[in-house]
Amino acid sequence: MEHIEVQGEQVPALGFGTWQLSGDEAREGTRHALEIGYRQIDTAQAYRNEREVGEGIAQSGVPREEVFLTTKIVGESLAGDKVGPAVDDSLRRLGTEYVDLLLIHWPTDEVPLGETLEAMVAAKDAGKVRHLGVSNFRGPLLLEAMEMAPILADQVPYQPGRTQNTLLGIAAERDVMITAYSPLRGDGLSSPVLAEIADAHGKTPQQIALRWLLQQDKVSPIPRSGNPEHRQQNVDVFDVELSDDEMARISAIRVEG
Repeated sequence: MEHIEVQGEQVPALGFGTWQLSGDEAREGTRHALEIGYRQIDTAQAYRNEREVGEGIAQSGVPREEVFLTTKIVGESLAGDKVGPAVDDSLRRLGTEYVDLLLIHWPTDEVPLGETLEAMVAAKDAGKVRHLGVSNFRGPLLLEAMEMAPILADQVPYQPGRTQNTLLGIAAERDVMITAYSPLRGDGLSSPVLAEIADAHGKTPQQIALRWLLQQDKVSPIPRSGNPEHRQQNVDVFDVELSDDEMARISAIRVEG
């Protein structure tokens, strides 16, 4: 597994997303993903699968320190006096003493951002969280958060046909990771450009889309799949290198709407 270096941390470049996975599917998916080489796992309190994800990590036999584990808090849990208990609840469900990355799942006007981040910093200082981040934050709000706390990552939807130029610029200038969720969704995946490049490399369009993301500086895609064959295909993307021209052609894909 390749790694991304961000703020001195080595983060596994490709992650396994668990959104919409539940029960045995979440447990087995996490276990299988780790067995075939994934070392970054993404979950959230809102996914209601932290317990199963934690069980999958334990059953995989992969040492906990080799897994970069992310979870997210949202809603009422963002209040200053609720962050600590919410983190404790996640740790208990995940069966771990710490998470590697704790994110604010969605921005909100209900709780001041500084209040939430201050409580998250306290959880970090207590050793329960290694790094802090945000999710679904646009550029200006990301910069605001970075003035208040050490932010490692912003998790946003990113796939062919969708631009994230503002966030990519911030990532390059400020040494922040952009975690690309839903990297294999959207109409851009059906572009003939992807099909042509995939055929040239003996890969699927989905594999080429992931490789395009991985070759961008400080971008980490986290595809989710309940299909074992697709999980294997998604991790088999480190034996291909896209040319500058191919990267540019994929970046130029546009979709309606």
